[in-house]
Amino acid sequence: MATAGPSRSTVYVSGFPSQADEQQLLDAFITFGDILEISIPNESSNDGKHRGYAFITFANPADAQDAIDNYDLNELPGYRGQGKFLKCSIAAPNKFGNVAGSGNKFDRALWESEEWLKTNAGVEDGTEAAPAAANGE
Repeated sequence: MATAGPSRSTVYVSGFPSQADEQQLLDAFITFGDILEISIPNESSNDGKHRGYAFITFANPADAQDAIDNYDLNELPGYRGQGKFLKCSIAAPNKFGNVAGSGNKFDRALWESEEWLKTNAGVEDGTEAAPAAANGE
């Protein structure tokens, strides 16, 4: 059985309380279908604190839509009455062509990557990186 691309079965969820964790999201959303992955990006400065949003990938796009229909603008179970309403939608592909949250490569700041450090090495100590090309010389 072929599955649809991850862009149609990955749900972007935001607005949940800072105390919520992956297990609580799993418990809430598993009722709509099989979940393949839950990604909760962490703050780059504090690994224990998440950014307040998550990507939940369902095995079936219809299950993802059911989750959106039921949880969008509703509260996460266990946190009712706190005024934290979830915003749920189909996750949009990011500018790099993959679904946001589908890998850890884009879950951190650009300047934390080895590629950026190699390209920009020496800039912060007062020296500048060599220009890419001379002006026709």
